[in-house]
Amino acid sequence: MANTLQFDLVSPERSLASLEVTEVQIPGADGDMTAMADHAPTITTLRPGILRVNGPSGSEAYAVTGGFAEIGPKGTTVLAERAYPAAAESREALEAHLEEARAKATGVEGEHKDVAEKLVADIVKLLEDMV
Repeated sequence: MANTLQFDLVSPERSLASLEVTEVQIPGADGDMTAMADHAPTITTLRPGILRVNGPSGSEAYAVTGGFAEIGPKGTTVLAERAYPAAAESREALEAHLEEARAKATGVEGEHKDVAEKLVADIVKLLEDMV
């Protein structure tokens, strides 16, 4: 189909999606971006957020906690640290991840504490965005 691209979402546990889509909205670490067919080759890191895909068969959303996205003219592959369908069933797993992040943030100092606290804030926002 014209103006579509292959989208694959993989986490260490499993492959979550392999779809033909028209666009992928990516929560990039340096800002949100949208990948479409014929996109210039790009690699970006992800921040915790909602990754949305739109295509001929409808829209889907996934909660990601970080990772990388490789974007090319014919496809986008997301390698997520953790990824879940952005649905109520995933909330418990993300809340457990938030508690892990909070525990780690209390045990670090200096610039590492800033990074850890940013991760906690990003996961809190991710949970808010899932509502």
